[in-house]
Amino acid sequence: MTEELQRLGMSGYEAKAYVALVGAGEAVNGYEVAKRSGVPRSTVYETLGKLVGRGAAFEVRAADGTGYVPLPPATLLERMRRDFDRTLGILQNEIPRLTAPPQVRLVHSLTERRMLLERAEDVAAAARSELYVLGWPEDVEALKPTIRRAEEHGVDVATVVFGADDDPVGWHTEHRYSAPSAVEGILGRRMLVVVADRDQTVIGGLATDRTWGLYTDDPAAVLLAYHYVCHDIAMHRVADRFADHGFDEFWAGDPALRRMREPVGEPVRAVDGAPRSVGPETDDLGADIEDLGDDEDGRSRAG
Repeated sequence: MTEELQRLGMSGYEAKAYVALVGAGEAVNGYEVAKRSGVPRSTVYETLGKLVGRGAAFEVRAADGTGYVPLPPATLLERMRRDFDRTLGILQNEIPRLTAPPQVRLVHSLTERRMLLERAEDVAAAARSELYVLGWPEDVEALKPTIRRAEEHGVDVATVVFGADDDPVGWHTEHRYSAPSAVEGILGRRMLVVVADRDQTVIGGLATDRTWGLYTDDPAAVLLAYHYVCHDIAMHRVADRFADHGFDEFWAGDPALRRMREPVGEPVRAVDGAPRSVGPETDDLGADIEDLGDDEDGRSRAG
């Protein structure tokens, strides 16, 4: 608790003294506060004076001396909240006026899941118009409070989740092609991508043994991350649209698509199992271009 009070502006001694006053339940003198809190007796009255000065405690004078009582915790926290919000409002208005156009784009590495999720949360919280999030359920879940706040503030939110999500947020897409387990098996980790306003992004891979990732506001990387998520959404909308027209078979059997799912070095094979190249002399289904023709409806016979 003392650490949290320090985060809100109290010194270490002030936080300890305030906690001691709250725990006392009655007016106590400086000697008693020092004994309860661990604040040195040589500085306890100076510390109590600072608490009185900031309105977090009050002096109570009695016949046997001066005692101290705390401002009730609920009142103190509400006052701190108002002060904090007021300060944030001023900074949000003033800092942008001082900010020069960036001369150097930021790119920094993230090496732990905690660091990756914290930075992803920062990016999500910074969104003002649109927010795109792609990841596995357990990682997206950790970001949901921030994502929901963004949506409540009018941000257009889109999420792609690799697996079932019982409590989806935003414009939701469940990633099914390829199956999440297959994707994780190929990559060896879970991917996480968060893009805010096409202005900044966090990209990462999470695994039991090692997590890596980066934050950047470099336009090239941000654009790639944004279109990666958009491509995933678009592909699944196409899959839904053509679900009754052989999409599953096409996805499973097309050698060009299978090529992208194979581990590095594995040969590409066609539907019949025979090795088949995919390049400029074949169409994207792996069929020889010269064998293609149009049927009477104008559709490719290879389609």
